[in-house]
Amino acid sequence: MFPCLLFEEVFMKIVLVTGASRGIGKQIAITLSQSGYTVIGTYNNSAKDITYLSQQYGIDFVKCNVSDYTNVKELFDHIVENYGRLDATVNCAGISYVGLLQDMTEEQIINLLSVNLNGTIYISQKSADIMVKQHSGNIVNISSVWGNNGASCEAVYSASKGGINAFTKALAQELAPSGIRVNAICPGVIKTDMLNCFSEEDMKNLEQETPLGRIGTTEDIANMVDFILSEKASFVTGQIITVDGGFAL
Repeated sequence: MFPCLLFEEVFMKIVLVTGASRGIGKQIAITLSQSGYTVIGTYNNSAKDITYLSQQYGIDFVKCNVSDYTNVKELFDHIVENYGRLDATVNCAGISYVGLLQDMTEEQIINLLSVNLNGTIYISQKSADIMVKQHSGNIVNISSVWGNNGASCEAVYSASKGGINAFTKALAQELAPSGIRVNAICPGVIKTDMLNCFSEEDMKNLEQETPLGRIGTTEDIANMVDFILSEKASFVTGQIITVDGGFAL
């Protein structure tokens, strides 16, 4: 009896967080580490803080372009070889584009869809390979309010996030018999580098358009991820959960 109790106390769940070197993904990785998870984080172009995050929070960073299927396979080889299991995955790697559709190049369109949508699908597929064998697991996809409503000058971005929402609902049905939950979180206006293209006046307008009267923080999203991954949300799957201070109402 006592050895079993001891095992339960020291057992740490393994979670993969993509896009963990900056923005929302960075805060999710930090929050989950503080909640007792062993965190594997991916980065691609943003490597500025990974040494600090590794030393301070014990995050195991792996370079991975989530839109490259071979890269993703290599990432999961690392996970299987070094951890042997995967309890949760948070798909947060993503890019944005603000501008008219007709001004986008073919390369920009393909890249945005490849990272945001294909990357989420690739990572989820490889996560499911492990989780189905365990008959347990948890996948959280970071979407956007624009995946629900669409946004002018962010048409392709909105399409990528709308695709994630549909994918989430479908995959939740597919994986539920294997004891795996799949949900999406749709942030509203969150203070990250993605807002750097907006002026101070634009930011004030966004605050005024948000019923709660403030811009969201990365902690707001990370705390929701922490909850969805917990046993307190054990009966929640296939949901598109909006965290936006009422912005999209």
